Amino acid sequence: MPDIFDVIADGTRRDILRLLLDRVADGERGTSVSHIVTELGVSQPTVSKHLKVLREAHLVSVREDGQHRYYSLSPEPLDEVDDWLVPFLGDDETGWDGVSTLPDSAAHAAEVVGRAAASAKHALESALKKLPGR
Repeated sequence: MPDIFDVIADGTRRDILRLLLDRVADGERGTSVSHIVTELGVSQPTVSKHLKVLREAHLVSVREDGQHRYYSLSPEPLDEVDDWLVPFLGDDETGWDGVSTLPDSAAHAAEVVGRAAASAKHALESALKKLPGR
């Protein structure tokens, strides 16, 4: 399995994940490649390439319906990102021993990413609970 940090380091893949998260929040059960292409303004081969990487990292799942494929977000691998970031999210931007562990800009970036990941995970879990049959 690819390193989750390498996978989410790419901006296009983060855009795809955000789009899939937004679609879940809107009650959608999956998103087609053509919808992703239209929404992001990226070519179909580029979207397909990134979806393959996201599938291999288990960040998305695919449901086939005839000739169509619908992609959905699978947030569980983001727990690894959460686990890594938590120690850096002290209120005063210091580590557990009170000594600064990151430069201010890096601590701020880690806090923003951590909060965004937690928010995305919560939003997805809430949206999934609203789906019929859950």
